[in-house]
Amino acid sequence: MHYTHEHLEIQKTLRRFIDAEINPRVDEWEAAEIFPAHEVFKKLGGLGLLGLNKPEAYGGAGLDYSYAMAMAEALGHVSCGGVPMAIGVQTDMCTPALARFGSDELKREFLAPAIAGDVVGCIGVSEPGAGSDVAGLKSHARKDGDDYLISGQKMWITNSLQADWMCMLVNTGDGPVHRNKSLVIVPMNLPGIEKARKIRKIGMHSSDTGLIYFDNVRVPQRYRVGEEGQGFVYQMQQFQEERLWCAASSLVPLEDCIAQTIEWAQQRQMFGGTLADQQWVQFKLAELKTEVEALRALTYRACDLYLEGQDVTELASMAKLKAGRLTREVADTCLQFWGGMGYTLENRVSRLYRDGRLASIGGGADEVMLGILAKTMGIAKRPPRP
Repeated sequence: MHYTHEHLEIQKTLRRFIDAEINPRVDEWEAAEIFPAHEVFKKLGGLGLLGLNKPEAYGGAGLDYSYAMAMAEALGHVSCGGVPMAIGVQTDMCTPALARFGSDELKREFLAPAIAGDVVGCIGVSEPGAGSDVAGLKSHARKDGDDYLISGQKMWITNSLQADWMCMLVNTGDGPVHRNKSLVIVPMNLPGIEKARKIRKIGMHSSDTGLIYFDNVRVPQRYRVGEEGQGFVYQMQQFQEERLWCAASSLVPLEDCIAQTIEWAQQRQMFGGTLADQQWVQFKLAELKTEVEALRALTYRACDLYLEGQDVTELASMAKLKAGRLTREVADTCLQFWGGMGYTLENRVSRLYRDGRLASIGGGADEVMLGILAKTMGIAKRPPRP
């Protein structure tokens, strides 16, 4: 994948916005454990950044997916993980299926305002008993006239405490678990919805994460995205973009972590020289930078094939797996080089250490990625469900 002048200009616009509107307030938002999503999204929408690859008919720019990847990469310039993740939920996690399979009416009612930044969306897949095992979710919808009555729980839902609507994966039938689910757009102000608890986390502090209860929530069936029973398939397609977003958005934080550690090591006096004089430190940082470039090449190649219309489940899973593991390695190694200063709360390396740990859990744990790869490689078969 090659960034053109247009890609680079979009990245420059986003970085200017981040420097002016986000980074100066990150510490405040991290301490508050929430950020003003509606305010930030409205400004991003005004810049045309929330629908780069969405249809022009609904306010998007109509560009190809490489522009979404360029934006994801530039979001790494934010000096925390929570805010870019919340933006990524809006652009690459709760809206792709809606844009691809939603009716014109549904897209005008929900997608267009999301692109404009007038509303905040969230994606409702995980449950207390079903995180990585998406097929095992228990929330269900029964038909009542032209409506669904939805009951169940959703947990670990990013943006959910501020969201105006949820793209919810829910059982709408009793058939096989991979063919009985649908994606339904659920407005979050409906009777029967309880935002039960804000979940406190070890990282991603500025991102609100909720436990949500649904008790016979009445939603029109016309709010279903695409065909009934195809929700699992649609969500697996959304996961491809979520996982590529995860990989792309990790590149700049990894580069910055290494660069900041080099600067620190060149200043840190010890044993008659600097920390950077130690060959072990030099070699390890060189190795880590090499790994980051390898992740970039893998991510860009997956994007190229995705643009060609190919199924990139394997490469997206590899990129997501590598991004999570490399983030853990880079943050841990660099924190060690920082010593006691790395163990302080305000240190950027320690923030990456906390925030980045989620990359190996959210959007499919490392073990799920490995399971997918084992299947695509033909060396593992999943046992049939009862």
